[in-house]
Amino acid sequence: MAPSGIGEISPGDDLARIVGDALDREGGLREGDVVVVTSKVVSKAEGRVVAATDREQAITDETVRVVATRPSPGGVLRIVENRLGLVMAAAGVDASNTPEGTVLLLPVDPDASARALRAALAERFGVRVGVVVSDTAGRAWREGLTDLAIGVAGVVALDDLRGGVDSHGRELSVTVTAVADQIAAASELVRGKAAGRPVAVVRGLGRFVTDDDGPGARVLVRDSGTDMFREGSAEAYARGVTDGRGAAGSAGAAAVDPGEAEHVAREAGYADGYRDGFAEGFREGTGNPQQG
Repeated sequence: MAPSGIGEISPGDDLARIVGDALDREGGLREGDVVVVTSKVVSKAEGRVVAATDREQAITDETVRVVATRPSPGGVLRIVENRLGLVMAAAGVDASNTPEGTVLLLPVDPDASARALRAALAERFGVRVGVVVSDTAGRAWREGLTDLAIGVAGVVALDDLRGGVDSHGRELSVTVTAVADQIAAASELVRGKAAGRPVAVVRGLGRFVTDDDGPGARVLVRDSGTDMFREGSAEAYARGVTDGRGAAGSAGAAAVDPGEAEHVAREAGYADGYRDGFAEGFREGTGNPQQG
């Protein structure tokens, strides 16, 4: 269910009341419902609309780490890690459906936003509910965009099935289901992108709705220790070239095995690309095309 009639949200609006009124017109909420609210309306209500004639500067301001940049028909595409730890295009900065000369930033704390909405809706309707704040993002290795959860309250974000068994009795050792992301993606099918329905109710998943708020969406962000792709492949190669030139400059014509360079393994996902770049940079630095 995706209620209509929510309308344009402005800074300072009581989003919980507006969402609650829209849900009331559709019969209200039931025990175990999950309410999905787009980050766009949360950001607008929280005043995250900022003046920015230069969207690129706003992206820079929200960026804590650049993963990859590539030329695109619309300019330079930047995949970055933003202040929330999310890796996405343009740091989540949105220039659509905002007044001219402004951009929309993601909520400061989407988990806190989800908790506040959950408390207000639970009090209004007298039932146990969950809330997911969703945002649209691309995915590595896949075409197209989908919604994912950036804020969660009262919902099992990750369902850890490890230690259980499959239908053939084999133990599950790696299966952890991203329930909150699945809920966010499913909600988009009824909300649509341009239908003016920023809220959806997902029903029938009460088994994933918890009594407490839970740890939030932060558990969905992969930590650096297990992230094999913390930089793009071209960036890994370029870093290798730069380091190889530096090694050649400090070592003179002495042979250096780039495979033994201490920092080759720093980004394991692209170690081969880094190593190739290091070898190329070292050859350039020594002036010996056969070296490496």
